[in-house]
Order: sequence, then C-alpha cells, then structure tokens
Amino acid sequence: MKETLEKKKRRASSIVRRLRKTYPDVRCALHFSNPWELLVATILSAQCTDKRVNKVTPVLFKKYPKISDYAGARVGQLESIIRSTGFYRNKAKNIIRAARVILAKFEGEVPRTMESLVTIPGVGRKTANVVLGNAFGIPGISVDTHMIRLNRLLGFTRHTDPVKIEFDLMQIVPRRDWTLFSSLVIRHGRTRCPARRPDCPHCEIARQCASAGKDSARISETYGQGKARDNFRKGSRTSI
Repeated sequence: MKETLEKKKRRASSIVRRLRKTYPDVRCALHFSNPWELLVATILSAQCTDKRVNKVTPVLFKKYPKISDYAGARVGQLESIIRSTGFYRNKAKNIIRAARVILAKFEGEVPRTMESLVTIPGVGRKTANVVLGNAFGIPGISVDTHMIRLNRLLGFTRHTDPVKIEFDLMQIVPRRDWTLFSSLVIRHGRTRCPARRPDCPHCEIARQCASAGKDSARISETYGQGKARDNFRKGSRTSI
C-alpha cells in the first residue's frame, strides 16, 4: 500500500526528533565567520570533503580577507591555494566571478534570497540553501550525495536529481526543520549509514526507514556510488 503524504510527514518529524537526540551538537561542518566565507567554502566543498576544505580555508581567508580581494585576485594564485580541493580551476574562476558579481550587483553583500543567490557564478540551489540556512537562518534543504542516498533509502523520494529531491522533501519535512534535517541526515550518512556498509542493526531510525531489514547495502551502494553521484557530479562542476 502506498504511503500517504501525511504518514511521510509524521515519519520525517519522528526522524528529526530521534536524530536530534543522537547528534545534539550537529551544525554546519564547514568553518566560516561570515556569509561570504561560507559561500566560498561551499563552492570548494563540491566533490571534496569538508575536512579538506577546512584545512584550506584558513590560509585562503587570511590571504583574501575581503570580497574585493577575491575580485582582484590572480587566478593562478587562488588556484595554488585551493588545488587540493579538486576541480580547482573551475572553482577559482567561479569564486572570482562570484566576488565581482556580488560587488557589482549586490553592493558587496551576499544576498539573502534563493532567486538572487543562484544568479551568482558557481552557485546553485545546494550552495544557496547552505548559505541561507547556516549564515542567515533562512530554512533550506541542501541536497548532497548523502541526502540523495539516505532519502531514497528512507522512502522519501524516488529521484536521483538533487533539485527534484529537494522539492520532494519540501513537501514532507516541516519548513522550520529544513536546515536541521539536512545537517542531521548528512551526519547520519557519514556516521551510521555509509554507502558501502549501512549499520542497520544499530541504526537509531531503523523503525522509520523504508529500507531497514531489506538489502539496504545493495540499494545504498547503487545510489551512493552510481547514479546519484554521477548526477551530483554533473551539476557540481559549475553550480552546486
């Protein structure tokens, strides 16, 4: 029998409550001190671990403390600092372009709306939602590979496209919890439900998961290493 939207909503709320108790210290894993730094860090995080980004950004933020510093940066120097994050040529170009657009169109301030953020080079809905939710406190659902994989396992979406998944979740998760839900699910994906070996027997939300007790390792592997990652990668090279 097909699960109703109302039942999915109740299940999502229960998942938030349980994971909040499991990870009471959950927060954005990227280190930043202002909205621009978070935007830069999120651009760098495409196809790169947060841990690696956090090793790079202290040097980057010290070298370029203001948006105007990035706008006038030499692309080669910027590339040399961010090289270890991967796709560094595209990332460097996008960061410089983003700085110039923000200075020219938004008076040097990172905008606070999705509509404005996605006009900035290198910024797609995922990056915009990270910035809105964690820099401005405006709820947003940020869909990365963990979110794709786990929400398929949970039965909240059948899609592998990040934007379609975002819109599915917007109908299921309470708006006030959008940012928190993203952070909790990502943390759970890294901690308890990795793609290659989901720990279903010890999972705190096994009772709320549509795939628990099934061949979740195969499902998780398929969408953690295959289609979902491919779809995410295609979009992340330009705007994420």
